[in-house]
Amino acid sequence: MGTLMQVFDHIILGTGQATGTLLGRLIPTGDSIAVIEGGKVGGSCVNYGCTPTKTLVASAKAIHSARRGAFFGFDAGEIKIDYSRIRARMNEMRHGSSNGLTNWMESTENVTLLRGWGTFEGPKTIKVGDEVVEGKNIYINTGTRPFTPPIDGLDNVPWLDNARLLDLEEVPEHLIIIGGGYIGVEFGQVFRRFGARVTIVQRDEQLMLREDSDVAEEIQKVLEEEGIRVVLGANAVSMSQQGDVARLNIEVNGAVEVIEGSHILMAIGRRPNSDRLNLDKAGITVNQRGYIEVDDYLRTSVDGVFAVGDVNGHGAFTHTSVNDAEVVLDYLFEGDRKLSDRTPVYGLFTDPPLGRVGMSEKEALESGKKVMKATRTMTRISRAKEMGETKGFVKLLVDAETDKFLGASILGVGGDEIINMFATAIQAEMTWKEYRKTVLAHPTVSELMPWTLDALKEIN
Repeated sequence: MGTLMQVFDHIILGTGQATGTLLGRLIPTGDSIAVIEGGKVGGSCVNYGCTPTKTLVASAKAIHSARRGAFFGFDAGEIKIDYSRIRARMNEMRHGSSNGLTNWMESTENVTLLRGWGTFEGPKTIKVGDEVVEGKNIYINTGTRPFTPPIDGLDNVPWLDNARLLDLEEVPEHLIIIGGGYIGVEFGQVFRRFGARVTIVQRDEQLMLREDSDVAEEIQKVLEEEGIRVVLGANAVSMSQQGDVARLNIEVNGAVEVIEGSHILMAIGRRPNSDRLNLDKAGITVNQRGYIEVDDYLRTSVDGVFAVGDVNGHGAFTHTSVNDAEVVLDYLFEGDRKLSDRTPVYGLFTDPPLGRVGMSEKEALESGKKVMKATRTMTRISRAKEMGETKGFVKLLVDAETDKFLGASILGVGGDEIINMFATAIQAEMTWKEYRKTVLAHPTVSELMPWTLDALKEIN
């Protein structure tokens, strides 16, 4: 046991996106707050996730648009990529966010930032280095890390995760991506646009298993049109490295193939950072997959200990982490938010992007509800045609018995923004008939959403 340093009103373990939200409300109370962080302040979103990757997505989009100059009526000459400038812009963004949070905590009188990895010594005590601190309320916000599969030879190859990929100083010559989920698909398109050859190896028979097959197939088509090779139903058997060449042996339909590339990115999911916290010493329960079990108010099995963000398994996004913090704050300050009130919403930031809210078509049909569906291709939306952005489609799902929205998938220009309109409609429990009467600004892509509903038909 280390030396007992002091008792805090609140201890926050980790500095992911929920932490800033918690601090914003807890600091003005004057309560004493300790924040513990052993890694980079800001968590994955700021350092390895949203902030740096969306900066890269923007650079890749600008480069892609310049290459399409002839379509828009100009000639930009030969497109030369300055990857060091792309990286500098990315680093300016992420370091600014991380430093901003650090400075805020360090300059606030009632906040103590403790550098080091925290582990539980008891239900309300946490050891950091040689010190032990006690908290009246504790908030576990330790996130997730990339999952590494048991592939033969893995330990002998300097494979990349999303963090190490961002640290590369030059564009890979041939990037092999193991995993066809969000991370794999986004990075695949970005690095292809930067000039890399890209191969995506996916174990399942479609990309992004959470999505409906029509959405996944359309995204695959976009990637393949840009020159990305997508291999489905492929099992990664073994890998090896010789000099600068990484070799991945895969098995597809019983046949073995060797793919040679310069770099291998592991993008097959993440696992919670709960196994490093000594949770059994605190009596905090986790489920079979290692996520910390929480109730509707994010309370763990120990009174006064909450788990927020990716480590609780109820969403793997910045906005779900922030909402977790808001649910906890509502619980502490007598609000009425609950975890079960949240409708899932998220974006895939490919180009074109995908916005998704509520149920997928698969989920809606499995729910046993009477489902109505309407679709419209982006080629039938004038504003999309004017922008020269006609890939993708819209799919809207409605409960035939209540007339309320069940879900929406918007794959196309502005889809990541338009989806928020449907998140609002679902939250407000608006019927599709009310939404249909809404007058929206012309000329926009979203103005066609009410009209799309004229095609609603029952499916089963």
